[in-house]
Amino acid sequence: MQLVDYLDKGARANPQAPCLTLGDTTQSYAEVQRHSHRLAYVLAGLGLGSGDVIGILSANNDTAFACVFGISRLGGIWCPINPRNEVNENAAVLHSSDCKALIYQAIFAPMVSALRSLLPKDTIFICLDDRVDDGLSLDSLMQEAPQDTYRADAPGDIVIMPGTGGTTGQPKTVQLSAGNVETMTALTLMGYPIGPRPVFLALAPLTHAAGILCFPILAMSGEIVVLPAPDLKAFLAAIPAHQVTHTFLPPTVIYMLLDHPDLDATDLSSLQCFWYGAAPISKERLREALDRIGPMAQLFGQTEAPMMISMMSPADHRMPDGSVHEGRLRSAGRIAPLVDLTIQDAEGQHLPVGEHGEICVKGSLVMPGYYKNPKADADAFRGGWLRTGDIGYVDAEGFLYIVDRAKDMIITGGFNVYSVEVENALRSHPSVQDCAVVGLPDDKWGERIVAVVIPRAGASLDPAALMAHVKADIGSVKTPKDIVVWEDLPRSKVGKVLKPEIKARLREKAMA
Repeated sequence: MQLVDYLDKGARANPQAPCLTLGDTTQSYAEVQRHSHRLAYVLAGLGLGSGDVIGILSANNDTAFACVFGISRLGGIWCPINPRNEVNENAAVLHSSDCKALIYQAIFAPMVSALRSLLPKDTIFICLDDRVDDGLSLDSLMQEAPQDTYRADAPGDIVIMPGTGGTTGQPKTVQLSAGNVETMTALTLMGYPIGPRPVFLALAPLTHAAGILCFPILAMSGEIVVLPAPDLKAFLAAIPAHQVTHTFLPPTVIYMLLDHPDLDATDLSSLQCFWYGAAPISKERLREALDRIGPMAQLFGQTEAPMMISMMSPADHRMPDGSVHEGRLRSAGRIAPLVDLTIQDAEGQHLPVGEHGEICVKGSLVMPGYYKNPKADADAFRGGWLRTGDIGYVDAEGFLYIVDRAKDMIITGGFNVYSVEVENALRSHPSVQDCAVVGLPDDKWGERIVAVVIPRAGASLDPAALMAHVKADIGSVKTPKDIVVWEDLPRSKVGKVLKPEIKARLREKAMA
């Protein structure tokens, strides 16, 4: 199935059913379908065709997401562009993907002006929501487009080409196939409670996980409610107003939601599945979310194997009697049924149950490869297995546990210490909102463990008391030698903690 096939399926089932909602405006499946045909004609009239890469630079917006289906209708490839990136990073993504055109919101015109000088001169720029003096306006072009059904030449297998958005180095361009999206959709429908006509609330960026999760929703003829700004008050108000059944937030935003004064007064009874992922979550805050929000559901994946390497449904969080399953709160869930996963050592040998090693996966969820980057392919794959870069283990029940990123493991005094384990111990303290643990060079220990902690609102933190708390939990070897208190952690544009930047700031302070 091409991306537009998910839309067409819903349109055949009920053309007047709500498809995309923003504020007081709802577009039906038929309306989004008509938009996709007309946009395909517009793009074809500009010389674009099957196999061409077309970027969308937009905040969360219903019309911008509708353009994904016009690109797919053309037979083109959607390149999602994160508006929170810096100009040079977005230029690198567009350039490395051979992007031929960029559809953009008018509010990002200054960024587009800078991008014009960094991209090939024949790149086509189309303003999504305004008439512009120095370029093309989508509104004007759409008014002139034919009303007929557009039929593309045979589309290729690649349907999405996102940048990796990693925490280090230049972004790589991932090729995701129609089969990758199909597998992700199938796994979502197999692993989580999703009935007919679900309602998905998109507060997280549609350029990333929230956008990919829309396809299982569309497969069930569901509605996507789009929030244009990260407003938790609006998020909570939207759940009962739209009878939201599904949503997704990363752990850092869930922590803010748990501290929001409107949470407990909000009717959340319509929720069937509240996904979390993209970063480790505090066991204590997850337990709180299970009590106060309800049907929490974890997913683990990466851009190269989207979303569903492992899955933990709301039911998996609980015992048969309904109580919280404490032993699973640190798990990333069951290995997905259409994913082959092994734990491998540094030589690529498969390790038995319970042993720690690199998580490696293969199957139809895994990308065919990076775009025009054979060196990156060679680094990412070993013997047909995608190396995720995450260290973990699998228990006897088939649940996956992630203990660290391979590059974040700390070797101190000859012992391997996983930073995530130390972070979990720190987050279990009631005054800690979030934290990050890194290793810094040390003449005595080789590396010394240093923790940066963020206090919860209104709380004060005593580093000595925190050290004692961690020592009592996981022992002296894993206890940080230094604990510093910051107001916030540096993060990438997709919310991942930037540990190289933390190290650099700590080194700079030590040298001052």
